[in-house]
Amino acid sequence: QVQLIESGGGLVQAGGSLRLSCAASGRTFSNVAMGWFRQAPGKDRDFVAGISSGASATSYADSVNGRFTVSRDNAKNTVYLQMNSLKPEDTAIYYCAASRFDYPHTPKETYEYWGQGTQVAVSS
Repeated sequence: QVQLIESGGGLVQAGGSLRLSCAASGRTFSNVAMGWFRQAPGKDRDFVAGISSGASATSYADSVNGRFTVSRDNAKNTVYLQMNSLKPEDTAIYYCAASRFDYPHTPKETYEYWGQGTQVAVSS
């Protein structure tokens, strides 16, 4: 059974940092891109960041570029999202996803497997 399990969410003050982790099990994901998405209440699930299968390419939403960093450890079948300089508008449920491709495309339809999400709340 394929599972993606996110962890590391929580409540943080504006300007603070959090590191999200996504541990995959059931199969290896080293040959596909991994992505992070987020969904705020009443809004769509939007692309945040992604990393290619070999970690040679990364992609970020404009709203987080320069503040967030995505990385992966294929030996551990784990992907990370380091979030710095957090803002209240970063508050959302953050989801990890495994792509059908080796490049991190932004449309959520290009992702095949999804985690259950982890809540991130940023207070002002």
